[in-house]
Amino acid sequence: MSEAAAPPVPDPASPFKGAKILITGGFGLIGSTLAHRLVAAGAQVLILDNLDPDSGANRANLEGIEDRVETVIADIRDGDAVRHSLARAAVLFNLAAQNSHLGSMASPLADLDVNARAQLALLESVRAVNPDLRIVYASTRQIYGRPDRLPVDESHPLRPVDVNGVDKLAGETFHLLYHRVYGIRATALRLTNTYGPRMRIKDARQTFIGVWLRAVLEGRPFEVWGGAQLRDFTYVEDAADAFLLAAACPATEGGVFNLGGGGAISLEELAKIVISANGGGRYEVKEFPEERRRIDIGDYWADDTLFRRTAGWKPQIEIREGTKNSLEFFRTRLAKYV
Repeated sequence: MSEAAAPPVPDPASPFKGAKILITGGFGLIGSTLAHRLVAAGAQVLILDNLDPDSGANRANLEGIEDRVETVIADIRDGDAVRHSLARAAVLFNLAAQNSHLGSMASPLADLDVNARAQLALLESVRAVNPDLRIVYASTRQIYGRPDRLPVDESHPLRPVDVNGVDKLAGETFHLLYHRVYGIRATALRLTNTYGPRMRIKDARQTFIGVWLRAVLEGRPFEVWGGAQLRDFTYVEDAADAFLLAAACPATEGGVFNLGGGGAISLEELAKIVISANGGGRYEVKEFPEERRRIDIGDYWADDTLFRRTAGWKPQIEIREGTKNSLEFFRTRLAKYV
C-alpha cells in the first residue's frame, strides 16, 4: 500500500479572506507581493503609496490585479490620507519607508521624517481612529550594526551604523512602545536582504542584488565590493509568508523577530550563483568605495529561531532557486523596471 500524500500546507493568506487590508508602501517589493497573495485569497486590499521614484515603488508591480485593489496615491506623512485609510482597515502591513542607507546619510532629516516622525504620527492616528488595528511593521537588521557574534539573535546589542538604522530603530521602538502603553497590536519583523521578482533593479539604493541581475540580463559585468562578506537573503515570497503569519498569530503581538533565509553565503559565492542561474555573465571584485565602507556592517546572518518557533514560519526558497526565479521574472520585463 502506498503512503498517503502529505496534506497541503495552508496558504498563510487564507485567514484574511474578506478582510480589509491596508498596505503602506504597497507598490514596493514586499508590499506588492503581499497584495497579489491577499487578492488571490479573497481579501479586500487598500494600498497607500506615494510612488516616490527613489523608492522601490513601481506601478508594474500590481500588473494583473490593478482592478482588484484600491489605491491611494499619498505620502505616509499625509495625515488626512493616513487616518482615512487606517479607519477602514482590520490589518496594516506597514512597509512605507526610506530604505537607502547612503540616501539617509545624504539627506538625514528626510530619512528622520519618514522613518521616525511619520511612524509616530501614524501610531497616534491608529490610537485615534482604529485602536484595534493589527499592525505588522517592517523593521531591519541594520539596527544591529556590526555584529559582536554570529548568527545574530534578537538579544544582540543595537548599534546602528547609519542614519537609516537609527531612524528605523526609532520607528520600531515606537510600535513596541505603543503596544506596551496603549495596547496597540503591533509586531516588528527585522528584515535582511529581501530579494525577488518586483524588486528595484535600476540601482543599488535598496539592494545590490538587483543591479547584479540587471547587469547579467543586459550582458554587462557587475562589481562585487569586497566579496568575502557573509550575508543571508530572504526570498520575497518567504518574507510575505512571514508578514501574513505574524498578522494571524496573536503570540507575536508586542514582539520583535528576526527573519533570515536559511544561512550565510559570501557575496562572491552569490555572484557565481547569479552567473550560473543566468547561463553566463561576468563580475569584477573591487574594493569598497569609501562612502560605503564607512557604513558597511561586515558579516551578518540572522538567528530567526524565535520567529520560527512562535509563528511556525520557515523559508521555502533557497538562494539558487530564488535567483533563478528572479532572473526569469525580469528577463522579459526589463523595460518596466527602469
